[in-house]
Amino acid sequence: MSEALSQEQIREEMTRVLASHEFRSSKRSQEFLRYVIENTLKGQSDVLKERTIGIEVFGRSTNYDPSEDATVRVKAGEVRKRLGIYYSGEGSHDPVRIELPSGTYVPEFRPVAVSTPTEPTAPPPRPRTALVTPRRSVLAAVVVLIAAAVLWLGIRPGVTPIDEFWSPVLKGASPVFVCAAFVPVWGLDSNSPKPQRMEDFVALNDQFVGGGDLIATSRLAAMLTRMRHPYRLKLGNDVSFADMRSGPAILVGYSYTRWKEISSQMRFFIKDAPNFVGITDNGKDTGWNLPNLPRDRHTGEDYAIVSRVFHPDTHAMLVEMAGITQYGTDAASDLVTNPDLMAEALRGAPKDWQSKNLQIVVRVKVISGAPTSPKVVQRYFW
Repeated sequence: MSEALSQEQIREEMTRVLASHEFRSSKRSQEFLRYVIENTLKGQSDVLKERTIGIEVFGRSTNYDPSEDATVRVKAGEVRKRLGIYYSGEGSHDPVRIELPSGTYVPEFRPVAVSTPTEPTAPPPRPRTALVTPRRSVLAAVVVLIAAAVLWLGIRPGVTPIDEFWSPVLKGASPVFVCAAFVPVWGLDSNSPKPQRMEDFVALNDQFVGGGDLIATSRLAAMLTRMRHPYRLKLGNDVSFADMRSGPAILVGYSYTRWKEISSQMRFFIKDAPNFVGITDNGKDTGWNLPNLPRDRHTGEDYAIVSRVFHPDTHAMLVEMAGITQYGTDAASDLVTNPDLMAEALRGAPKDWQSKNLQIVVRVKVISGAPTSPKVVQRYFW
């Protein structure tokens, strides 16, 4: 911390930043930034470690393993971006600047020189001639255009990995179909207060959607709205093959529907059989499975698949995301709508991955009934 700044000045700047548009929309970003600043001001910057922040700010358990959960790293990257946006716009004239250098969770504070107005000076003498030759006019115009182009390139939003992932799917004006699957549910026949036989239960078809699928659908709808791309929400059997051929589609929680036949043709596939519940690789069982999955499907971990392909049967772009349970579907939707998570998932991918079909297998830990950030265990591009 710079000796030229008092704690009062830094806290005043923190208040301005947290109240800004960039931070008002993210409570977790506010909590993260406030935590690291206050501990630094108290001289406790030594506690600003990934594991400590995960426990204190994000409520992770004491056995939290940062190598399995990238939540803190992802949030730190998001906070750095929010700070950059704030100081390039609303906070460009603030007297103090708060920075979070890459590779550390200890913030830095520096004063910003504020220019003071000077006494007006006499206007310069007029040149002897006001004549400007056409060549000089063209040159001046070119300089102005170049300067404007440089300025625009410097301030325009960059293309994120999310933009690159969705670009082949959302090109053109056709609306994308967002398809959520119904899940099988059996209810008790009201005339059988004490169920003893299978006949006492009634199949409640086409009535319920899984919680993780609902969260995923909500995330996708919000993302498409931000991107200003039209979409249509389809539920369960309301999705026809004609729909699939008329435009791009996103299938959420497809592993329990008749659309699973489409994904069964791909390299990675979710198999739910009596002797194996997990992900197969070219038809072979893998270690990405849940051998002790309870009947209520509450689990401490899950696996999911994200696929983006140009499908030969539908002749349209298709995105599929599904977990073995609802937790995996939730985490998969987080991956495809979060730029930081997608950047981490695609680190080291082929340079032309944007134009390829792809499948990503992720593992996610479940803590207190909520999935943590997904971790990629395998990728395939073709």
